[in-house]
Amino acid sequence: MGYQFGAVLAFAVVAILFALVTLMVGRLLRPKFPNDDKLSIYECGERPIGSAWYNFNPRFYLIALVFIIFEVDIALTFPVVVVYASWIKKGTGWVAFIELILFTVVLLVGLAWAWGHGDLEWVKKLSQPPRFANPADEPKLPVSPGA
Repeated sequence: MGYQFGAVLAFAVVAILFALVTLMVGRLLRPKFPNDDKLSIYECGERPIGSAWYNFNPRFYLIALVFIIFEVDIALTFPVVVVYASWIKKGTGWVAFIELILFTVVLLVGLAWAWGHGDLEWVKKLSQPPRFANPADEPKLPVSPGA
């Protein structure tokens, strides 16, 4: 047992050292010619337009989280399905079937809860218009000259 752990530890140390050494060698050998274009933040070689500090819709993260939860469901269900036939031959297939059904039901209850609270709607409707403490802060609608 100790020898197997030692092999894993040795492999981890070698992997970490390899990564650190290659990063240091690259830092020593690469050319250093900083300029404004190289120091700016860019994506795909395009120059940035506007500020990088703008708000993302937080509902994206909720929908992505629900997607990841069901992806994990598939990832955890697939190995059970692969060996399910051998479990039926042993007589323990019904236990695995009940566990899979319960696991999926728990996830579906969570999905129903998120759906019921409107968390899966991309554009949420406000039940009431926003209230301002000071009426002077309320935005004024533009009035057309002909009205």
